[in-house]
Amino acid sequence: MTRFLILLLVVVQISVSPAFAEWSEPVEVRMGDELCVTYQSRLVGDRLVIRVTPAEGWHTFTMDNERRAKEALQGKMALGVDGPTVFTLGAGIEPAGEWSQSPPKDFSKPDLRWYSWGYEDPAVFAVEVRKGAGKAAVIGVRGQACDATRCKNIDVEWAQSLAADDGPAELGELIPVER
Repeated sequence: MTRFLILLLVVVQISVSPAFAEWSEPVEVRMGDELCVTYQSRLVGDRLVIRVTPAEGWHTFTMDNERRAKEALQGKMALGVDGPTVFTLGAGIEPAGEWSQSPPKDFSKPDLRWYSWGYEDPAVFAVEVRKGAGKAAVIGVRGQACDATRCKNIDVEWAQSLAADDGPAELGELIPVER
């Protein structure tokens, strides 16, 4: 009887608790049949959170990759620079603050004058936003995902519900994106 009452209380609590907004449907970027990276987003309060999950053996780059490379080169000419990740917000949502990102891994090869920072593991990007009157917004991303020998250009968009929640943001430690 006690177990039944506890179960009943849990069911009642779940049914009356506000539902947390869920991650958007995954947006997969593929090279042929091979998965390169997946993007998902959600609104937590007035903060847009974007989760980037590279597939095994793949990596993506920071939003400030070009600035970081220019600073590391100290005026020298680069032999190559990987493109940064660039998010666009449109049709119902706009940034109201500065972006932040997960601390990246340094992929640089200074002996080749190649400087690059990014993510082999899931990473998060976040920004405070202002929402419009609609029910959904469009999120876009341009950038690159690379494995040991190839790079795939990324140019995708997806819809993001403007329904927000106050659930856990799952942000981890974020650092400012430097412009």
